[in-house]
Amino acid sequence: MTSAEREVDGLSAVRSDSRFLAFIAHFNGDRDYYECHEVMEELWLEQGRSPLLQGLLQAAVGLHHWDNGNYSGAVKLMSASLAKLSRYGDYALGLDLLKVRSDLKIALDILSKRPDDAPLHAFMLNISDGSLANAVKAWEKLNGASD
Repeated sequence: MTSAEREVDGLSAVRSDSRFLAFIAHFNGDRDYYECHEVMEELWLEQGRSPLLQGLLQAAVGLHHWDNGNYSGAVKLMSASLAKLSRYGDYALGLDLLKVRSDLKIALDILSKRPDDAPLHAFMLNISDGSLANAVKAWEKLNGASD
């Protein structure tokens, strides 16, 4: 077992943590990337600064910067996210990391072609596990989030 696989195994409880569920719900639902940062940073620190959680966090912060016109900040964070998430398999914590990495590459390509005015290219975190999808839906219902 690689160190990345051991790390993912050690994070299994994160999948049911309300902050992780909130992160996914905000990322995919209202696209409130600032709130994604707020809920994930606390969890990331609590989980020993996991590079996997940091990579997901950096993807959200990169989109937040892009949405606010900070294109160089978006590139920096998305590049760091891609580097961290590349250490892991295609699926982890119930998420399709292969798709996240692909979306980050597309975003970085768009930003490289229009570094001063690229329109936001938001993407979603594809959930690869039905129980996680159900947990996110339950979190949204409990917290009044809409689909």
